[in-house]
This record gives sequence, C-alpha cells and structure tokens, in this order.
Amino acid sequence: MLVGVGISAFALALAAKDAVVMTVNGKDVPKSEFEYLYHKNSQQQMSAQPIDDYAELFKLYKLKVEDARAEGLDTMQNFKKEMEQYRHDLAAPYLADSTYMYQLLDEAAKRAQEEVEARHIMIFKSRDASQNPALRQRADSLLSVLKNGGDFEELAKQYSGDRGSNSRGGLMGYITALQYPYEFETAAYTLADGEISEVVESPMGYHILKGGKHRPASGEVLAEHILILTQGKNADQEVAAKATIDSLYNIVKKDPSQFEDLARRFSDDKGSGREGGKLPWFGRGRMVAEFDSTAFALKDGEISEPFKTSYGYHIIYKLDHKGAPSAKELKPKFLNIIASDQDPRSRMIRNHQSETLAKKNKGKLNAATVEALKKDASQTGLNDAFYAKWNGNAADFATIGKKKYPVSGFISYLGKRQNPDPASSAQALAQLIDSYYNTILVENEEENLLLSKPEYANLYKEYVDGSLLYEVSVKKVWDKAAKDEEGLKNYFESHRDKYSWTMPRAKGYLVQASTDSVAELVKRCAAEIGRDSLVNTIRKEFPKEVSIMKVLEPKGSNAMIDNLVFGGPEATPSSPRYTVYFMLDPRVISMPEELQDVRGAVTSDYQTLLQEEWEKELLSKYPVKVNEKVLKSVNPTKKK
Repeated sequence: MLVGVGISAFALALAAKDAVVMTVNGKDVPKSEFEYLYHKNSQQQMSAQPIDDYAELFKLYKLKVEDARAEGLDTMQNFKKEMEQYRHDLAAPYLADSTYMYQLLDEAAKRAQEEVEARHIMIFKSRDASQNPALRQRADSLLSVLKNGGDFEELAKQYSGDRGSNSRGGLMGYITALQYPYEFETAAYTLADGEISEVVESPMGYHILKGGKHRPASGEVLAEHILILTQGKNADQEVAAKATIDSLYNIVKKDPSQFEDLARRFSDDKGSGREGGKLPWFGRGRMVAEFDSTAFALKDGEISEPFKTSYGYHIIYKLDHKGAPSAKELKPKFLNIIASDQDPRSRMIRNHQSETLAKKNKGKLNAATVEALKKDASQTGLNDAFYAKWNGNAADFATIGKKKYPVSGFISYLGKRQNPDPASSAQALAQLIDSYYNTILVENEEENLLLSKPEYANLYKEYVDGSLLYEVSVKKVWDKAAKDEEGLKNYFESHRDKYSWTMPRAKGYLVQASTDSVAELVKRCAAEIGRDSLVNTIRKEFPKEVSIMKVLEPKGSNAMIDNLVFGGPEATPSSPRYTVYFMLDPRVISMPEELQDVRGAVTSDYQTLLQEEWEKELLSKYPVKVNEKVLKSVNPTKKK
C-alpha cells in the first residue's frame, strides 16, 4: 500500500510543477523524470544519444512498465516488500539524525580523554522479570540506608552482587567511556567525588554509585599474558601454581622470545593462549584491578614479575600502548554500540528523531489512548485479555498532519507478544509505543521525501520501474523463450540455415573409466539403454568408477576427443582415478543436427523475436502521446 501511495504522490507532485513530456496509457510522464533518465543513460554511453532516439526507447520502457502493472506484478507481496525495504534504505541518509548522533559521539570522545574512579553497589536483575520490582526495592532500601549515614564500603561488601568489586568496598578502579552501559557511565562521570547517586538501572541490574576522582586518560595497552589458575583450588594446588608461574617467569625473563610458545603450552586462559597469550587492546577498568595497574605500569617490551588476582597467577608482557582515542578513532566502536536497540543512546537518537519529525509534520500521540494502553499493561501484563480488549479498537493512536493512525496499527505492530508480569510489561510497552510512533513518523517523512527531494524521488521511481521491467521481461520474454520447447524447436527448424559452423564438431558421449573391465561393462550397459537416460543411468550404475558426459566439440578443444575422433596423439585422462577413455556413438558433424546442438544461440534469437512481437503488441495495446514541444525543450546537457 505504501509503495503505491508513494508512487502516486510522486507522480502527482511532479505533474503539478513539471511540463508533461509524454502520456503513456493515460499516465503523464513529467519532463524532469525524462531528463533525469536521459542524462543518466548518456553518462553510460560513449557519446550522448539523440533525444528523439532516446524518446523511442523510453516510450517502450514505459509501455513495458505499464504492462507489468496490468499483469499485477506490482501487487505481488514479495515485490511490495522489496520496494518498501529499498525505500527505507534509500531514505535513511535523508532521515538520519546525524547532528544529534554526533553530539553523543562528541560526548563520548570528551569522556574518553579522562578516566574516573568508579565505586558501586550492584543488585543483579533476575531472568524472571516478575522478581525485578522486589530487587529494585532492595536497591532503594540500600540507598535509604546510605542517605541516613550508612557506610558505602561496608554495604558494598555485604550486599553488592559484583564479585569483582564487592570485596574492595565496591571499588572497580578507573574506567573510561564506552566500557559500561550508558546510564552507568553517565552517573560515574557526573558525580562529584564522594557523592552518592540515585539508583541507576542498567540492562544488567540496579546500581548505586559513589563518585570518585578524575584523571587524564591512560589510553590503551596491548599485551600478552600467561595465567595459572588458582580459583577453586586447595592450598597445595595453589603452591604448585605459584611454583609453575615462577618457573615460567625465569624462562621468559632470560629469553622473552619464548613467551608466546609458553603461553600456548601452559596458560590456563585458553582463549588468549591459542594466540600466544595475546589480548585485545584494553583500557583502564577493562581488567581486574591488579592486572590493570600492573599492565599500565609496565614499559613497552617489559615483562612483569608474577602477581596474583582473584583468578590466579599472571605474567604480563607489555607490547605497546597508545593514547586516548579521538572522536574519529572512537566512531566505529561508537556506531557498533548504538546499533543495538538495547543501548540507551540508540533510543535517545530515535526519540530525538521522533521529536524533530513530530514538530516538522505536526505529529502528536493521542494521550488518552496511550495512557489507557499503559494502564491495562500495568494491571494485566501483555496477555490474551489485553489483546482481546484492544483488537479492533477504533481509537486514534496518533495524528500526523491531517492523517490519523488507529490504535489497531500499533496492536498489529506488537505481534501478540506475551509478558505476564505487569511491571515489566508496562515498561516494555512504553518503549514499544515510542518505537512505533517513530516508525509511522519516519514512514510519513519518507512519503514527504517523494514530494520534496527530486533526486530521492527519481532514484526511487527508477528502481521501482526498473524492477517491474525486469519482472515482466522475465515473464514475457526470457522465461517464455527458455521454457517453450515447441516454440524453440519450430524456430530452429524454420531457421536452420542461420546456424552453421566454420569447423566440424565431434558429437557423442565421452567416457572415462577406472579400468578396462569397467569400460567393457559400460559399453555392454550402453547397448541396452535409451539415449535420453544414458548419462544418468551410467552415473548411477558406476558412481565412483566412471565419468560420462555428452559432448559437441571442435578439433583442439579436448585432447581425448582429438585422439579418438580427429586422429590426434594419445591423451591422458583428466583425472588420475581414470585410466581408460573412449566415446559412445562418436561421429563428426559439419552442421547442427538438432536444437540441442545450438540451443544457446536459438534461445537468444527466439528471445529477440518474442521481444519484437511483444513491443508491437504494446504499441497497439496502450495509447502513447508525445508532447513534441516539451520534448524539444529537454536540455541535452546535464546541469552542474
């Protein structure tokens, strides 16, 4: 529906301001569209085609598109889906909220220039969403204790679920931008030293942060390491682990070139061990505190003494370091992160786009309908009762300009997704409302682009019409010619004199066999088999012992055929698994005997015939009127 609406709007808009260069089957073709395609065609030619000549080709192009519509090809579901996707892809650069996105990228780049000391108490969310409200209440209770003088470090040790920091009173060490969820990062960077945050929700859980110190960014480190695990081991095993790491250290201290080999053989970090202990580039806060501080304290090319973390004993070989990334360097990582709908910045960009488009096109959500939806979700969850109530509801969901969007469209967008928990359902529904509102605002703006952006409209219409031309040509010419066996045979018989060769051909079946005895068996079998099924039967009877194919080859194209038919020297079979080769039904022909001998050429010529007949039919079937005066006014040179 949207494709049809878009094309109609495009045609009406251009017709309103453009002179009409021709009318095809009652549809006006604006001068701007003709000029656009003429100039594009001229750029692909050695020299520009005369406008009158191009007009004749353009007329046939438009007639074929009209025939495609008459065949209903534009109503096929796959076609409509493909055109809608193309429209979205084509519109994306026009609709991208790049200014706001770059504001967020600039924010991340500025944060990346410094590191902040992070402390938190974390309550992990449950996979069972119905339990999360109680977990949120636990975080709220801890915050209340802190506000009444509670000790942050003691509460972190006692209640925080983050095992990497709880034993240190919630201290995570220094972190930098794009390492942690945006909500967490923002709180860490904006809190004053010692200030306690409100409860911060991230995809993983609920956090209470304590502000820390700021310092210039340390950049990133490239390093290799060897790990000998102690986690979960008894005292004797831990002593043995220490002895092992000390022994490895003594070797690499004398000869660093052995580090990678020893990492592969002995490191209990199997992921990096396979790469010789090499880790990806990492910044502050990415590793556990002891590993972090050791790695950044080393000089390039230096190997650390063994040290212990909660995982076990490590040796680090520091390879390289680099400073804090610029906005340009950070951009690929940033774009990868915001590509996920789970990242808040993705939703912020979407919502900012919605605000911009709503303001531009007078868009407005129906507050009463939205509140009723949220209320029902918060009472019952997203279940059959919710959908039973709202299915078929005629209330307005939103208005954009003068166009009203019913709530039924939003219910269809939900796809009957289920969530029995009322609290999380209400939260999810709020995000889905924002997402659907953005969808209809964007679709509305895409339709407006057809009216306001000629370059967009021309590209879109060219793609739609070009796709229709392809589909109708397949149906009326290419597939028809390829599949019309009777028509092909009749055409060949009527035009035999067109098809000749400058050199005779060897015709028959080339056979390669593993042994002489197998070759004899094939010859006996072939004597009893009809030629229509010969190849398939032989391949089935001798699947690993014989190669057989029908051939039609001139002298010099195949050494085995030259030897067998044209008196050439003995040849070597094409595969070492075969020792014998011969031909069944060998003969030399100077002219094609049957359609199959020249099928490709006949098919091509038959397609040309069908094309010519189709074009004659189109010229008589659909009326075309050319406005010669407007045609003469077409500028043969593209404007710069």
